[in-house]
Amino acid sequence: MTPATASSIHGNWATLLLPINRDDSIDYGLLAAELDHFIAARVNGIYSNGSAGEFYTQTEDEFDRVSALLAEHCERAGMPFQIGACHMSPQLSRERIRRAKALRPSAFQVILPDWFSPTFEEIVAFLETLAAEAAPVPLVVYNPPHAKRHLAPAEWAQLVASNRAIVGMKVPGGDEAWYRAMQPTMREVSVFIPGHTLASGLARGARGAYSNVACLSPKGGQAWYELCLRDPIAGIEFEQAIQTFWAAHIVPLISQDKLANMAADKANAVAGNWLPGIHPRLRWPYRSATLERCSAIGAAARIALPGLFA
Repeated sequence: MTPATASSIHGNWATLLLPINRDDSIDYGLLAAELDHFIAARVNGIYSNGSAGEFYTQTEDEFDRVSALLAEHCERAGMPFQIGACHMSPQLSRERIRRAKALRPSAFQVILPDWFSPTFEEIVAFLETLAAEAAPVPLVVYNPPHAKRHLAPAEWAQLVASNRAIVGMKVPGGDEAWYRAMQPTMREVSVFIPGHTLASGLARGARGAYSNVACLSPKGGQAWYELCLRDPIAGIEFEQAIQTFWAAHIVPLISQDKLANMAADKANAVAGNWLPGIHPRLRWPYRSATLERCSAIGAAARIALPGLFA
């Protein structure tokens, strides 16, 4: 796969959710079927080992097998793909990049060291080392809401200016002031925001989403992205419906039920009912949404957001 550039990373990217058997093992057959579905949905790209890929639970053998399966399916289909080389340990992140580099992904996604909050100087040194290991494959920095260290717009600008291997970032987004402050960085790299804020994010300079909406409906998420390009006003109107649905049915999984973000992503996938056999189960010790709750979310989604399931 050709290494990605900032301009080539755009649109609706689907996250590879990790199918878990009752015995806590990975269902690789279902993982392959999931990849085939994303490819058939013609998403803009696929990435592995984000939060919903439960990278933090994987052994190194499991990481290698998941990465190889992703590369095999995407190379055959000509589908851009990114490998999440994330780990809380910087040493293991580096080792994952060293091993997976031979798979020639479009980019590597990485998180910042996450046991103790790193200083900015330590972040610069960390990403310089990963960039050297990954070259010529570029980096996408994943800085989620629950990270111990959140980079401010001025820090992003410094980081991108000092490390040309960084071609993208996956961030929570922000208010109008945040988008204004991010404009210089958005001209240099691809900024991706949460899927349920896609239309408003695109209007402010973001280039796409590693999409939680695509968890609910890969085809529907792709159709919405294309609507945003074709008719931005209609895209914003549809986002308003998505936001209302999200606040009523998805946010409570996290705020009231105290489930992890990846539990909400898997609940969306089960609610969307696009992959036979998919289960909301997370790996031990994390709790997941019940099948009954997923069914209720699915029913509500088809009433509130019929366009995602057309």
